[in-house]
Amino acid sequence: MAKSDVAYLVFDIETAIDGRLVQRIRYPDRPELTPAQAVAEQRAKLLAETGSDFIPATFALPISVAVAKVGAGYDLLDVVTLDRPRFRPQVIARQFWQGWKRYGTPTLVSFNGRCFDLPVLELSAFRYGLGLGDWFHDEGPSYGHPRNRYNHRMHLDLQEVLTNFGTIRLNGGLDLLATLLGKPGKMAVKGHMVQELWEQGQGQLIDDYCMCDALDTYFVLLRTRVLQGKLTVERERELVLAARDLIAGKAGERPTVAEYLRQFRLWQPVGDEDCPFVPAEDAPAAPSAPTQE
Repeated sequence: MAKSDVAYLVFDIETAIDGRLVQRIRYPDRPELTPAQAVAEQRAKLLAETGSDFIPATFALPISVAVAKVGAGYDLLDVVTLDRPRFRPQVIARQFWQGWKRYGTPTLVSFNGRCFDLPVLELSAFRYGLGLGDWFHDEGPSYGHPRNRYNHRMHLDLQEVLTNFGTIRLNGGLDLLATLLGKPGKMAVKGHMVQELWEQGQGQLIDDYCMCDALDTYFVLLRTRVLQGKLTVERERELVLAARDLIAGKAGERPTVAEYLRQFRLWQPVGDEDCPFVPAEDAPAAPSAPTQE
């Protein structure tokens, strides 16, 4: 594969909370807390106060990044994960940004990457002293800056496209969209399980899960391009079939990817007579209102 063949890098990340940083920032007067204890206390505190135990991305470290390399014609060329099996955050961050530059700054494609994935990777570059001059370029008109929200040449966030930049909330997210396309979506591993799995030493399971999310994002990219008039559904089907063959080559080394392939379905067009709700004439009659004496 020539570097010039890659036009898009479709990516997804998984993160773990830096417990040492949580302890130093949130519990400086309790040095006896282990990193795992600090994370557990912070999650419990947030859950009691807000109803969610989500610790902000500023405390997160990338422990898995999956990247699907995609050609100009939207063909899936390869899908890889970074720094497997060691999963070192500093190496993952460096490989991601160096790879983006090495391939000639192709378009980054994510799902909600604007709000989470890219901030984590940018802050990781800050933490580890990585220079990102090409990404933080700020000369010339602002619409051409790589980090400009509306610069789809540099970063295409599919959630922003489908919600018209946050005009609506896309309840169900990537899982819902992948399911609509016949793809597995979320399987045994869910996002809220990653921290515990990481602390249990299950890095390879997390890494496989991340690859599956990147694949779902790729298939959502294809349908989004159909929606935008850049692909026909016939061409989309050809690309999906070719991608399935490529995924099969990864399944032997990764049990989760093998399960992804087992649950893989091809999207089928909906016929005109296929109605997802009960037509009024077929619905049971509503009970009569009681008459008053």
